[in-house]
Amino acid sequence: MSTCTSASRHLDEPLAGTAATARTWLLLEQPGPWGVKALTSSHLDPALGHALEAAAEGTGVRVALIRRPGRHADCREVRERRVYAAHTSPGNIWLHSATTSDPRQLLDLDLAALGRGDHRTFGTVLQGRPHTGDPLALVCTNGKRDRCCALLGRPLAAELAASGLEGTWEVTHLGGHRFSPTLLVLPFGYVYGRAEAPHVKEVLHGVRDGRIVTEGCRGNSAWERPGQAAELAVRTETGEDAADALTVVRTDGTAPRWTVTVTHADGRRWTVAVTQGAPQPPRPESCGSPLGSPATMDVMTVRELAPAAPTR
Repeated sequence: MSTCTSASRHLDEPLAGTAATARTWLLLEQPGPWGVKALTSSHLDPALGHALEAAAEGTGVRVALIRRPGRHADCREVRERRVYAAHTSPGNIWLHSATTSDPRQLLDLDLAALGRGDHRTFGTVLQGRPHTGDPLALVCTNGKRDRCCALLGRPLAAELAASGLEGTWEVTHLGGHRFSPTLLVLPFGYVYGRAEAPHVKEVLHGVRDGRIVTEGCRGNSAWERPGQAAELAVRTETGEDAADALTVVRTDGTAPRWTVTVTHADGRRWTVAVTQGAPQPPRPESCGSPLGSPATMDVMTVRELAPAAPTR
């Protein structure tokens, strides 16, 4: 049976510039089944889910549910839940964790501040602290959203967890079902597609050393899609793998053409020309969806700029 994933692989659809966009991720543990829109169709109080969605709108925060890999007891009562918050913008990258017995506490967080990279309310409301364990490998497994996420994502999450990676979680939705298995790696916020366990372990080893593996990478969620493609193109062009070395400082233009400015922590700058493509032949963006031409972010040129003249 053909799936959106098999069609995407067959057509060798590019991965760069396809990551979900979020400067800050807020993750709440919620065991049990998840529906299509998990925040409002799980055992989490749907009124709370709606309130979290409304509170996060326009803040740069993306709220998602997580659960441990494996079989899930269909229980409605959860005594303690893990909560994570992560900001992914270079220069202010952090990952904090907490536990709560009352998920309604999340409504007391200042999500606008979290979106700006200010974690203070995560500490005051939830007594959150900097995360000191393994990097988080969050594998999309929501089969109600797309069957590929369950068929391909859940075995990957189980394999990673069985290998001893304590930072492995299942997550509700990362977008790009056709790139399953897809995962988000925190704290740096890079998203990967068509992932396999040996490659994920390489990615996580790099994260522990503060390095980014670009193979299979869809982009950094801190940037909009043209910026994601541009930053990866500069990494490929220069071989730069330090996680916090590059920043997307400006994006000029509108679809289908942008000029993206990427800077290095050492002062170097590049302009990257990105064009929105409409690949042929048509293919499904998700299992069961009509055929279409999902937009690609095609990098046309990468040009290093001359150093800025010193000011007197």
